[in-house]
Order: sequence, then structure tokens, then C-alpha cells
Amino acid sequence: MVENSGYAQGSTYHIKYLTSEARNFGDEIDTLFKQIDASMSTYIPSSLISQVNKGDTTVQVDAYFLTVLKRSMEIAKETQGAFDPTVGPLVKLWGFGYDKIRTDVTETMIAKTMGKTGFENITIQEDEVTIPAGFNIDFNAIAQGYTVDVISEYLEEHGIRSYMVEVGGEVRTRGTNQDGNIWKIGVDKPTEQINAQDRFQFILELNNAALATSGNYRKFWVDKETGIKYAHTIDPKTGQPARNKLLSASIVADNAMDADGYATVCMVKGLEACKEFLAAKPGLEGYLVYADEDGSWGEYITQGFREFIVN
Repeated sequence: MVENSGYAQGSTYHIKYLTSEARNFGDEIDTLFKQIDASMSTYIPSSLISQVNKGDTTVQVDAYFLTVLKRSMEIAKETQGAFDPTVGPLVKLWGFGYDKIRTDVTETMIAKTMGKTGFENITIQEDEVTIPAGFNIDFNAIAQGYTVDVISEYLEEHGIRSYMVEVGGEVRTRGTNQDGNIWKIGVDKPTEQINAQDRFQFILELNNAALATSGNYRKFWVDKETGIKYAHTIDPKTGQPARNKLLSASIVADNAMDADGYATVCMVKGLEACKEFLAAKPGLEGYLVYADEDGSWGEYITQGFREFIVN
């Protein structure tokens, strides 16, 4: 068993794989992280996405960028804008991702900012991507899942048939671990603090599939006057933080990019709309944790997801 772990994309990663020659792909994996960041990290001024967002119309984006953008656009159209890669200005308006959370956001400010969002305004012409002035493309809701897929597929291309790739909580597995058992993956309970003795909401066996979890339980702020909890997930259609009963959405899909993107869709849609969405979407399974009116927790688990759960 070879293990690679460390910090990347603002989070941690843990990768395990079986190889008969005990070959270590650590350097190659590090290179993949750097290539993806150079393409799609908004925190790197020289990245392709940063140049596109600055309005540079001469930029030729790479295959990483195009793959994620095109899938983002497909999910955006399919969900009528519940997923939108141009939501960045609204995220910035509300202060999520920054030290200071805005409490003075007005309807006028929201309306003005929404004028700088909308995936329909992205133009793709071969390897050139353009957006109107003031717009920003942001792949935060899907890029880590895609990174998991890129690393997984790289390992497969080099003959690895048993692996577990996890980046920032998004996971994809194939085959078995060193003991010959299907990989077991635990998902944290949706609490603000982790209890080491009672940590996991569930543990599942995952084989030839991917899992992503999106949640609002550790990223929110509370309006002291109204007591309303504002989630870090922005609803692109209202311009406001999504306010619904969902605490977390765990999605199993064939690949991690889809699992990541659709988990965000569910957090925007809310409990009932997400249940309907999952029922109508073959190939997706979900585990939803929500808060009842009295503050207690409830769970909704699709039948297909139950088949993965072992504890």
C-alpha cells in the first residue's frame, strides 16, 4: 500500500493505492495539483481563471478548464440555475470566504450584484472563454471533485486498479484496500465541532464510485437580531444565502465532479426539492440530514444509498 497525503487547494488530501511494484506517484500527483491550480485557482493571480476574470480575451484555456466549465454549464442548465459558476460576486458581497461577514447587505446591493451574474453570459469559442465586465467564474463548488477524478484516472492509466483518492472530503474509490476489503468511508456528523468518540454520521463501503458532501453546519453566520442562520451556500436565483432545513447533502455518483456539483445543487434546492431531484435523476444517490422545527435532526436516505451503508 502506497500513501500520499498533504495540503492542496486550501485543504488536505489523502491518497492510497495498491501497486505490485510499490511505485510511488507522489511527485506526479503533486504536479497534477499544480497544473489544476494554474488553470482554475482564483487565489493565483496568474492562473487561467484569474486572467479570464480580469477580462483578458487573449487567454487560451486548457483542457482542465474547459472540462469543468462545460460540465458546470450543463449542470447549471439542468438545474435552472441552482448551480452557477458565476455566483462569485454574490459570495463576495455577503463576505463568505473572508474574515468579516457582511450584515448590511440590502436588496439594492443584491440586485446590483445579480446584474453581474448568470451562467448564460459565458461565451465559449473553442479554447477561448469570455465574460462581461464585472463577472467572475468560480469553480469552488466543483473543482475539488474534478481534481479527485483527474488523480483517479491518472492512477488507472498507470495500471492501478485499487485506490482511494480523497481531496477536501471528496472521495473516489476503486477495488479494495490492502486487506482485500472494499474501501470504507466515514462522513462526519453535521455538527459545528467534531466529537472524536462519536464522529461519523454514517460509514459506507464505496467501490467504483465517488462521494461528495456539502453542508452548512460549519460555514454560516447568525443574525444577532433575528436569529436567522445564513448559510455559506448562495442561491444564485435570489442572490441570498440559501435558507432551508438541510444541514448536509451527501451524494454518490459515478464520478467525483458530478457528486461535488450535485451536492451543492441539493444545498441550494433544499430538502423537498432535492428529494424530488434525486428521485428523477438516475445514477445519483443521496443521504440528506435536515433540522426539524424543534431543532432535532431528521434523515432522508435514498434506497440506493442505503445499500452502501455499513454502519
